[in-house]
Amino acid sequence: MGRIFSSADAKKLAKQYAQRKNQLQQAVRLSESMKESIRITATNLREQVAISLLKEIPVEEINRDKKGFKIKLLEERGYKTVYDLHKASVHSISAIHGIGEETARKIKNEVAVIVKRSSANVKIQLSADNKSREATALVSALYAYRTKTDAVEFCRRFLEQNNEALTMALRDIQPGTGGLKWLFASGEKKVRCEQAYSYLQGMELYAAECDEYLKILTRGTNSADAWKDFVANTAEYITLLELLLPDMVGSENTVFGLPDDLAEELQEEALLTDGLKCTLRKYQEWGVKYILHQKRVLLGDEMGLGKTVQAIATMVSLKNAGATHFMVVCPASVVINWCREVEKHSILKAFKIHGSQREEVLKEWQEQGGVGVTTYETLGIVDFASFPFSLLIVDEAHYIKNPEAQRTENTARLSLNTDRILFMTGTALENKVDEMISLVEILKPEVAKELKKIAFLSSAPEFREKIAPVYYRRKREDVLTELPDLIEKRKWCTLTPQEEAVYEEAVISQQFAKARQVSWNVDDLQYSSKAGQLKEIVEWAKEDGRKVVVFSFFLKTIESVIKCLGNVCMEPINGSVLPAKRQEIIDTFEKAPAGAVLPAQIQAGGTGLNIQSASVVVLCEPQFKPSIENQAISRAYRMGQARNVLVYRLLCEDTVEERIMQLLESKQAIFDTFADDSVAAERDAYEIDQNSFGEMLSEEAERIRQKKQTE
Repeated sequence: MGRIFSSADAKKLAKQYAQRKNQLQQAVRLSESMKESIRITATNLREQVAISLLKEIPVEEINRDKKGFKIKLLEERGYKTVYDLHKASVHSISAIHGIGEETARKIKNEVAVIVKRSSANVKIQLSADNKSREATALVSALYAYRTKTDAVEFCRRFLEQNNEALTMALRDIQPGTGGLKWLFASGEKKVRCEQAYSYLQGMELYAAECDEYLKILTRGTNSADAWKDFVANTAEYITLLELLLPDMVGSENTVFGLPDDLAEELQEEALLTDGLKCTLRKYQEWGVKYILHQKRVLLGDEMGLGKTVQAIATMVSLKNAGATHFMVVCPASVVINWCREVEKHSILKAFKIHGSQREEVLKEWQEQGGVGVTTYETLGIVDFASFPFSLLIVDEAHYIKNPEAQRTENTARLSLNTDRILFMTGTALENKVDEMISLVEILKPEVAKELKKIAFLSSAPEFREKIAPVYYRRKREDVLTELPDLIEKRKWCTLTPQEEAVYEEAVISQQFAKARQVSWNVDDLQYSSKAGQLKEIVEWAKEDGRKVVVFSFFLKTIESVIKCLGNVCMEPINGSVLPAKRQEIIDTFEKAPAGAVLPAQIQAGGTGLNIQSASVVVLCEPQFKPSIENQAISRAYRMGQARNVLVYRLLCEDTVEERIMQLLESKQAIFDTFADDSVAAERDAYEIDQNSFGEMLSEEAERIRQKKQTE
């Protein structure tokens, strides 16, 4: 039988595929290697954080178990904290008169135990503002895993599909790699050899693709690229870390306050995520299971915890179980955001049933299935008839807290078209029992009936146990332990003579709005102390690679901000800007360079929008309702934030703003003293009303008159 290839060709081809097979096997093992790298670097980072905490632990801690160490001798030599001992060597400790080498080793061992104990309680925080060696190593390890997992998966599939045939081909081609082997090979072996050669040649195109993936796996990891990717995809990094090392990030609480029997039932609830384009956090999975299991619920997670994603995951799971139609009712300002989020995070199609085309789109949704997104107002002008659907989602559900309001009646009527309802609100309702019960009445009337009987016990365990089957709320500090720091600073400004004249005139004439716009209402902004502070903040933010969002209650102040900062400002967001345009502005802001500023009226820009690209928040004046400030800050300080968030409050000394801050602080102190923890997140309970401000302004006017008399 004549050979159809040369010995050299056979040898070369066999060698190539033997090497490739070996590389593929190594590639498959790389997945575990990358996971181990993440574990090691995460452990190192956690230990580094734990070590830094030792600075706050007094040296007496090493004697907690009555070890008998001579603490006074250590303190006399400058060892005041456990951190001091951690840095010291056995030699330097043993050099202290009265402490020998053996005792010094025992001291170091005890310090090591404290470090290990502290590390076990530390949760990892990653921030682009803390690029320590350990943090960089972890981010780089996560980046490698993120960017190479697809290549590893391809190699695994390649081996899985071809390993047996490849192994046989490499065995059968051997007679063709040497002259004597070929000469003395049997006819059967020669046939198998030629078939093996043809098989390997036929694999070349597939193998070329395989080689491209193998190249990806041999690339080194650039730490600058890793940090850049982390900033762009922070939530994905934390989710991956929680998936691989659940004990190092997030909350270890698996039931998040639910009664044990209900939590046990949720464990068995099926969650079908095929078609979901994102990975859920552990607490989000639990939230989705709660929604699926309980069917008609109020999800009250604090802002920034991803209620929208949990709602989308619920729809995906129901679709996988056979459901086809879903309906979302929300404020007009977030319709566009809902449509974008649905299609970004799932394979579901969104239909905007709002605006001039609403009737046509409604019909299209009914025919095709998917997610219909409409507004409270549209419910009053479009006949949704009795078309059945699988789930009604009502966003910002506190909009329907008044049972007699038209929007409440319209929503309640629409709820008759489905057995499943999800109300969503980030506003805590524990201290607004009547509003909470009115919402529960739509969801589960029998529960609302029981709650009315014990409404006076709203902060008691009995009330929380009764409402647990229908109301579920997690707070940010309980589940997002990895969030970067939130740093709040008060920037006190001294009035210029020009500002003072305008301010005093406003106070004496009792012009409420003008008095609150102190510093921003001067004719020439060069005399505005707040404008000067804002310029400094924006300039610093630009140098530090940050973007800024500026909030004010007043349109005129927003105009002054734009006039002050010029072309670094985006188009402002206010109540008159249409929802679609708001999203366009935010999209432009996300692509803008460092130093960009987004001015926003706090009522419009402070709700329903995600602005994680900003890590500096400026509040131009104190708000009467602190929850509005909290909502505004939560636009930036939320899951996915990569940097420490800096909040600057611009305040003028010797003005009514000092009185406002003092009154809010005193009210908060009283509130925090008497309120249950579950209530303390909601600050509306100590807002300032117009009467209080009027009294404040009258007292301020009297102060100014007395001052003028003495001048």
